Amino acid sequence: MRVHLIVIALLLQFASVAQAEIHERTLSNGLKVIVKEDRRAPVVVQQIWYRAGSMDERTGTTGVAHVLEHMMFKGTRDVPRGEFSRIIAAAGGRENAFTSYDYTAYFQQLHKSKLSLAMKLEADRMHNLLMSGKEFAKEVKVVMEERRWRTDDDPHALLFENLMATAFLQHPYHNPIIGWMGDLENMTDADALGWYRTWYAPNNATLVVAGDVKAKEVFALAQRHYGGIPAVKLPQRKSMGESPQLGIKRITVKAPAELPFIAMAWHAPTLRDAEKDWKPYALEVLTGVLDGNSSARLNKVLVREQQVAMDVGAGYDSVARGPGLFVLEATPREGKTVTDVETALRGQLEALVRDGVSAEELQRVKAQVTAGEVYKRDSVFYQAMQIGQYESSGLSYHAIPLALEKLQAVTAQQVQDVAREIFNDDRLTVAILDPQPLPDKPKANPGAAHAH
Repeated sequence: MRVHLIVIALLLQFASVAQAEIHERTLSNGLKVIVKEDRRAPVVVQQIWYRAGSMDERTGTTGVAHVLEHMMFKGTRDVPRGEFSRIIAAAGGRENAFTSYDYTAYFQQLHKSKLSLAMKLEADRMHNLLMSGKEFAKEVKVVMEERRWRTDDDPHALLFENLMATAFLQHPYHNPIIGWMGDLENMTDADALGWYRTWYAPNNATLVVAGDVKAKEVFALAQRHYGGIPAVKLPQRKSMGESPQLGIKRITVKAPAELPFIAMAWHAPTLRDAEKDWKPYALEVLTGVLDGNSSARLNKVLVREQQVAMDVGAGYDSVARGPGLFVLEATPREGKTVTDVETALRGQLEALVRDGVSAEELQRVKAQVTAGEVYKRDSVFYQAMQIGQYESSGLSYHAIPLALEKLQAVTAQQVQDVAREIFNDDRLTVAILDPQPLPDKPKANPGAAHAH
């Protein structure tokens, strides 16, 4: 117990020192620039985060945020198609991008002497993108093939897509990030251009730079490269939530697969006020209690002792623009059914609600969660990622060290209370994979042909 407390104290001290090296400034055009100084290696990471993800799409154009992410690599007047990636690679760097429900981000990691080059390229495509109809027609086909490979032909991905569409009736998390196939088939270059002109603006972006840099110099570079890009009038965002569920929901997804699978998802709160909220922190600790490591409850009981499941997991993300889900998932062992697994999972949840967690178990999980968070921050890239996620989700990077403190303050009673509140069938959606015969020939991986 004492060792756990000493480790936690040291890690919190490390986190507070690291936090002191973060600087921020907002340019006159609204671009927020955040710099995390870390001089352990001559490397720098640049990330530009646009606060526009699939949750901002409209019915009929789902997937447009992700399609535009692809198009952002198709060139400007000064940087023709393919040149962005070639220039970064020639400079010894790596780059890519990703789209989520909440935001779209682009990044480069390279030698610190090349930061100005990366900024010049990223600023250029922030407002000078060429939208060729011919290029769009080719790229949207790539995205459709990506959808087939990553979702339609992946039984677990297909199950979770249907789970989200069932759990969320009103909130746009109902729609998949990659988009519904019908919308992709009917999408035009005008849809993508409209999205670009609406959301890709300095006053809807956060620039995060981390690594072996001096904040003052980074601010000067940001002003030089991004400062002249005009702000745009952003659409008014309406607050979107999800009405209370009216009872348990159950769906069955039939798809070619080797084994059955079950996912159970309960509506759960996400972080809104880092200082006052306590439930999201208690849920993070609860995740560790159930699925922190091999000695956590679900793996210990369902996999090793009862041998009802081959594998089991728990997932919850406290940082998001929209509402959250607390998810349990498992694959039944041979000879067992999804009903057996659901019964076993429910048994563990009932025991937790009834008996709570022990002081020793709580300290182990807190030490583990804290160590995991701080060790991740040993990566310059992850430091930038965490800042970007918090800022783009409506929180502040100031909440990052606070979150560690709040996790340590979670009590056994709070874990028990939040479990009692969340694990309610009126919040629950159950999705079951009913495996169908597999096709004779294995399918190739079409996604390997493109990087973005």
